[in-house]
Amino acid sequence: MGGLTALATWQVHRRAWKLDLIARVEARVHADPVPAPVPERWAALTAAGDEYRRVTVTGAWTADRPTLVQAATELGGGYWVMQPFARDDGTTVLVNRGFVPAGRREAASSALNSGRVTVTGLLRMSEPGGGFLRLNDPAADRWYSRDVAAIAASLGLRGAAPYFIDAQAGPGGALPVGGLTVISFPNNHLIYAFTWGALALMTAAGAIFVNLDVLRSRADWRASRSAE
Repeated sequence: MGGLTALATWQVHRRAWKLDLIARVEARVHADPVPAPVPERWAALTAAGDEYRRVTVTGAWTADRPTLVQAATELGGGYWVMQPFARDDGTTVLVNRGFVPAGRREAASSALNSGRVTVTGLLRMSEPGGGFLRLNDPAADRWYSRDVAAIAASLGLRGAAPYFIDAQAGPGGALPVGGLTVISFPNNHLIYAFTWGALALMTAAGAIFVNLDVLRSRADWRASRSAE
């Protein structure tokens, strides 16, 4: 019973932490953009402290062809367009320019400004390994998650930031379609807390019932012995 009570209490604390996280992320998403983290800050970046922060980068798109990453969005299936962006400080950051449908892969290279530009979007942490129950296959250029280190290595990029940026929506809904970041944090901790709490109460009730039954049996046995 003690273990179940501890689990219920832990879920209550987890719920408080999750609600605080959701509030902090909501504040970041709607805050004014700030310059994207520079190399001196890269080692200290964390998902809890930095992800979904609105940031800007200034520089130019590189000539590297974009990396297409499998995507499932509200617009259907297709690809995220990951394009290297050379910053003015000499570093490179991968920018998710947005979504293109599976049948419009050629649109991944469209509307690339060749001059100096500023990109605004949400800072996202790398997604190593893969997704859709598949591992990334750099040799075959098949990508199922936005694994920054692996994509940068496949393109031969040096000084690449350990994060990527989800670009905000562009004008007119042109491809690629930006601004499709899904911000969702499952928050079922209250249900879990009630579940563990109910199990703890049931266990306590069962223990009381068993103990009362044992005491009753002993009393009946003593009564029968006394009557002999």
